[in-house]
Amino acid sequence: MAPTIVLITGANRGLGKGLLERYLAKPDHVVIAANRDPAHPTSQALSDLPKAPGSRLVVVKIDACVDQDPFDAVKELQGSHGIEYLDIVIANAGVSYIWPKVADLKIADLKGHIEPNVYGVITLYQATRPLLKKSSKEPVFAPMGSTAGLIRNQIPITNAAYGPTKAVVNWYTVRINAEDDWLNATVLGPGWVQTDLGNAGALGLGFGKAELTVEESCDGMMKALATTSKEKHGGKMLLYTGEIQEW
Repeated sequence: MAPTIVLITGANRGLGKGLLERYLAKPDHVVIAANRDPAHPTSQALSDLPKAPGSRLVVVKIDACVDQDPFDAVKELQGSHGIEYLDIVIANAGVSYIWPKVADLKIADLKGHIEPNVYGVITLYQATRPLLKKSSKEPVFAPMGSTAGLIRNQIPITNAAYGPTKAVVNWYTVRINAEDDWLNATVLGPGWVQTDLGNAGALGLGFGKAELTVEESCDGMMKALATTSKEKHGGKMLLYTGEIQEW
């Protein structure tokens, strides 16, 4: 039986690493850990993670701020690692480092969030799309979303740099799902998680820490991903609870 092949960006820490660990623990999986610096100790340490029978780890460089990186990574996967298809791509890499009011937002900070959080998702989709199309299953393209990007149900906090980028990702995911009738494009809603990013946001907004542990969020997302389909979740936000979040 052909292995399930999963690519995760930002896979050396936080939610990306949590999902990576869980996929490696499944038999007959090839799990591709993409991050901006494969030589970094956090990336090197991924090789020590437990692997189920028939499963293996591949590490590639994808910097979400470098437009060409996803295309180069796909070439490397095909040429050096024998990867001929992808079943699941999780666009997890992103940043959140400042939480201003719109009145105080610096355009440089907005650009600093848009480049990895939006451009990085688009280039990853474009680069991996041909391999997703070769999947023998219903392939999944899943950007990591956030309730910070909701419109009608907008959270009443100052978040003028990060929040809008997640709203844009929501738009693109709906559009991708509509344009590719063979692809389940769904936004993952991890909840407010105690990652470096999540806790920094909590502190910046005057809270002690985020609500969920990485384990709770990743366990939930794995269950949701295991049962997702285009019919049920395509073009929607799939929460870690398995529920659909209205935009």
